[in-house]
Amino acid sequence: MNLDLLFAYLQNKLNDDLFALGLYQSVLAFLVACFVSVVSIPVVIKISELKSLMEKPGDRRSHSTPTPTFGGIAIFAAILIAYFLWPSIDQTDVYRTDLSVAGMTILFFIGIKDDLVGIDPNKKILFQVLAAMILIFFGDLRVDYLYGIMGLHHIDEVISILLTCFIFIALTNAINLIDGIDGLAGGIATIASGTFGAWFLLTNHFTMACLAFTLAGALLGFLRFNFSKTSKIFMGNTGSLIIGFMLAFFAVRFVSLNASYRFEPTAFFNAPIIAIVILIVPIFDTLRVFLVRILARRSPFSADRNHMHHILLDNGLTHAQATAVLCGTSLLNTILFFLLHRNITNTQSLLILGGLFGLYMVTSFMLKMRAMYISTHPRRRRAVLRRELQNGIIGKRIVDYL
Repeated sequence: MNLDLLFAYLQNKLNDDLFALGLYQSVLAFLVACFVSVVSIPVVIKISELKSLMEKPGDRRSHSTPTPTFGGIAIFAAILIAYFLWPSIDQTDVYRTDLSVAGMTILFFIGIKDDLVGIDPNKKILFQVLAAMILIFFGDLRVDYLYGIMGLHHIDEVISILLTCFIFIALTNAINLIDGIDGLAGGIATIASGTFGAWFLLTNHFTMACLAFTLAGALLGFLRFNFSKTSKIFMGNTGSLIIGFMLAFFAVRFVSLNASYRFEPTAFFNAPIIAIVILIVPIFDTLRVFLVRILARRSPFSADRNHMHHILLDNGLTHAQATAVLCGTSLLNTILFFLLHRNITNTQSLLILGGLFGLYMVTSFMLKMRAMYISTHPRRRRAVLRRELQNGIIGKRIVDYL
């Protein structure tokens, strides 16, 4: 990436009145969403406490006291209020963004039911497919061009529909699966939505940019309470489902827009690879966990403590430290790819990602072995338990140890 050209481009954009208006709107949407989230979450916490709608500690839980788990309600409200306050500057994506809100609303109510009484996984997948199909058929949103990856360019319509639906389901559930420690899902989603939003803004897709920055603002307000020790709240399945769905929408639209405008100077010839890199942590973690479970001859959807954030906790890191490591990894990979991507083809990029995934597998295996070593050596185990006690993490391992 040529930084001089980038700065010159940004300076030229700032002199554009339409861009200045879009930037102003996006910043306001971000701030309003953050404000609504910060104001509404204490109300959600209070109602959850009064009605005993709390998540209790358990063997696989990382908290030691009953905690409200309806932060997704505040995130949803913040997105709706902040997004619909502003008139659309460009009409290119207004209908699609409205459809995305419709799909998000479906998943919002599914998440509410799941958090309250639970829901059959097959039904959850069915409604995720329904939400995706609204955008695919009514919004004509699909990935139908693969940028020459493995020699593939335009693909058949049926295959593109199936591929797009798979992307929505995979990313929605990937965000749901990494939502296991404080700040991780929210932090990853904030970085991703901010990155997509910046590109939408710079390419004059102001409606998409406004929605992306609205999500980022809502998440930032949520993170203030997710890390709190006195007013803690989780986003729950309600939050993770709508966040995953919206990130999938941004990723698919990012890929399809770059395909449509691939001869424009602002388009990326490797948009699918960029989308994967931006969401590399949830994608890699979900792939690794599924592979480990399948190799162990268990259902890929069975519960365990094999996620990378669990492994980092078992190695003695706190929630904040584990989140910082994984969010930092996501941000570092994104920055490095933007700096280096010009000199490699899409197929080479995919092979590099395959190599990074192999390194990720080896690293997670070594950390898992280290965690097992700590658990079988009293002195090291006491040090880890002491840190867990200091951070309020009291689980089955401590009971067994005592």
